[in-house]
Amino acid sequence: MPRRPPGAQVDLHSGHTPKDLFLLYFAADTMRTICRNTNKQAARNQQKGSKYQWTDVDVEELHRFLGLLIYTSLVTLPSIQDYWKQSHILSVSLPAKVMPRDRFRSISWNIHLSDPEEDVINDQRKGTPQHDKLFRVKPLMDDIRTACQAHYHPKKELSVDERMVATKAKTGMTQYMKDKPNKWGIKLFVLAESNNGYTLNFNVYVGKAHTPSVHGLSYDAVMDLIQPSHLGTGYHIYMDNFYTSPKLFLSLGSMKFGACGTYRSNRKGCPSGRENALTSKSKRGSVRWIREDRLVFVKWMDTRGGVGVLHNPPSVLSETIKRKVKEGPGRWVAKDIPCPTPIMAYNKYMGGVDLSDQLLQYYSTHRRTARWYRTLFLHFLDMGTTNAYILHCDISATQQVTPMTHKNFVAELVAQLCGVTQTGVPLQKSTSHVSVAIANVAEAKDKATAGRRVCQRCKQVDKKRFVTPWKCKACDVALCVIVDRNCFEEWHK
Repeated sequence: MPRRPPGAQVDLHSGHTPKDLFLLYFAADTMRTICRNTNKQAARNQQKGSKYQWTDVDVEELHRFLGLLIYTSLVTLPSIQDYWKQSHILSVSLPAKVMPRDRFRSISWNIHLSDPEEDVINDQRKGTPQHDKLFRVKPLMDDIRTACQAHYHPKKELSVDERMVATKAKTGMTQYMKDKPNKWGIKLFVLAESNNGYTLNFNVYVGKAHTPSVHGLSYDAVMDLIQPSHLGTGYHIYMDNFYTSPKLFLSLGSMKFGACGTYRSNRKGCPSGRENALTSKSKRGSVRWIREDRLVFVKWMDTRGGVGVLHNPPSVLSETIKRKVKEGPGRWVAKDIPCPTPIMAYNKYMGGVDLSDQLLQYYSTHRRTARWYRTLFLHFLDMGTTNAYILHCDISATQQVTPMTHKNFVAELVAQLCGVTQTGVPLQKSTSHVSVAIANVAEAKDKATAGRRVCQRCKQVDKKRFVTPWKCKACDVALCVIVDRNCFEEWHK
């Protein structure tokens, strides 16, 4: 029983451009926070002696900056400077039309997600339990995580796995995983939908905690990602042998979640040394299963030896799969081999995080940088872009229309963020942003109060509630227009 109908949680009766879907993850409040902290960081750097010119960045300019970052994932050149070269074999025309090179580089140097003044306070706590290693990325990280859960509700099958964000920066959080394509990097524990790879939830691994875990890292990693209050019940979680344990599966079962994963026979609570154990001489397709309480331990003999799966709820129905079997010298025959349902389900649904990683890598903005928090910033940008594309595909399927290809979606998103057409021609800005009365009234006594609405700038920026009879004609947003508070002007900067 999911909490909401599975699928995109947006109005399916209105059109959604790539920019509209992307801004679900980089909302107006998030963008204003980044602008405010970036401007503070630039001011601090100039006080320290930085010589470059700086003017405060606003939301519209930050949109163009993000658009150019995503453009670099579509058109790959050796260095950032190459995107602004003129009369050269590497010349491309779009970046120079959108933003000067020096302005792009100065924003890149100063992009900052947290308040620089609060960074100083947090840095003074290093070596104590109060120090937050992720403080510099927390504002954007929390907003992205909330948006991922708010705008999409998953279908039944989910998978949990690790994701590596490539970096060799000496952060105290950098991990080495020999089996991953990116062996060095910052490790994320990720919950993704198995069918389409949508990233639902994630946590960044910061290293060993000051207080030891009661049940272990793998148990905590899964339980932190699973939120019944948001998801509902009845979901099936798939995981590999790093996470699988009887303790975890029983806990998930008590929360009304099913679970399936390969297991290590030497893990506490897993059966070993039983009479019906499979050996290397067991016939191909042989199945051994043991039921303990609400758990089923399944062992299946395949080509390269046994495969063990722990399953909850208990179900050991068998299906058949095709395998080539050698019959005589040089003669191979396809035969039907019995295969337990839990193993079939594991093979089908375990790859959700791998699919998510694959989609992220197609058009990734990742570049080498000296600051680890900028590496995570670029990863969150890729995550927002990829989840927006998955939303587009889900909406298109619901409306029974053909979705854009991934490349065309990203190209259209770049054009809309940068304010250009697909041919690279800058769009003309609208001149219809004028202040008009919300309600047309004839009675003089009603002119100051009729139709008043809450000013959106006061609400979002100042966190105050003021009502106004004025709105923007083009935006249809209520905004104050009075002598000492011109929210209309501030909103449109």
